[in-house]
Amino acid sequence: MTGGATTARDDRSLTATFARLIAATGPLSIAHFMAESNARYYDSRDPLGLTGDFITAPEVSQMFGELIGLWLTDIWTRAGAPYPVHYVELGPGRGTLARDALRVMRRQGMAPAVHFVEGSTALRAIQREHHPDANWHDDLSTLPADAPLLIVANEFLDALPVHQLVKTAAGWRERLVGMHEGRLAPVVGARPMDAAVAMGGTVSAALAALIADAPDGAILESSPASAAAVRAVAERLAAQGGAALFIDYGHTAPRLGSTLQAVRAHRKVDAFAMPGEADLTAHVDFAAMAETAEAGGARWMGTAEQGPWLHALGIGARAQALARSAPAQVATLNAALDRLTGESQMGALFKVMGLANPGWPAGAGFPR
Repeated sequence: MTGGATTARDDRSLTATFARLIAATGPLSIAHFMAESNARYYDSRDPLGLTGDFITAPEVSQMFGELIGLWLTDIWTRAGAPYPVHYVELGPGRGTLARDALRVMRRQGMAPAVHFVEGSTALRAIQREHHPDANWHDDLSTLPADAPLLIVANEFLDALPVHQLVKTAAGWRERLVGMHEGRLAPVVGARPMDAAVAMGGTVSAALAALIADAPDGAILESSPASAAAVRAVAERLAAQGGAALFIDYGHTAPRLGSTLQAVRAHRKVDAFAMPGEADLTAHVDFAAMAETAEAGGARWMGTAEQGPWLHALGIGARAQALARSAPAQVATLNAALDRLTGESQMGALFKVMGLANPGWPAGAGFPR
């Protein structure tokens, strides 16, 4: 009886689905594998918190969302306080960041309409408990076009699919997902690929040098899905006004290597072992995203490390104020401050990219 139930469950697993598809049509792209895996994963659970698979910055401390709310309020005010205005969050998780940011914004006299771009049924239900008046969207195409947008995307781009190329003795080939000894595993595709064309056709001098000098076995990663999302945001900002913050782990210069990883129960696991049961992510190429944003008509304010950016916004003073009002929480506050800003924690690995309408002012915390 138990064996029969297990077989039925295995037949419905995403691993089994991929195995059948590979047997019928051949290996899958990394992007296909990642997109299907994350769609199944996010739609079936709340992955956040100690009992979930990972913890994001808004769940670490209220200070994170509060400072984002202050940043948005400040740039909106210096832009002339246009009204109406829309608060938009891409992938809002439990709605924790929005709760903290909107609380601060409302205290400053702002009353933005709230819009969440969220594909997960499970997470939408949780968000609705905390933000019953919000508006939900499957993608950016249905966001309102009548007023400026204040957009926040925290750990959103990292979950979007990536493509990978691998350098071989015969040239560049796409890195795919196939079957090896009965398990899903990365394999090398047979079709020749032009790396520059695969990366979008127009590449920076730094990326061109990486491609030209890449040794055999080197992996080149790109995310057309991330570029499409950033381009859509940039075009909206250029047309409607507003500003956006993209916050994620990633790098600010082109580099080689696979950054694909899977996390389950707060531990890294084999990225190919349990599709749909672990969080699949990849590092964001912020250099490429900045170029994409400017091509879409937005102003790129700069990309800063999260730690210095939060300190520039006053997270240290905010931590001290909270400690004075709740002395028993000093140790907890200090731990949260270190986790958000410490170089060995989230402070250096995570980056903050600021975008705005070209006519809007510069945002606090950015180097340019």
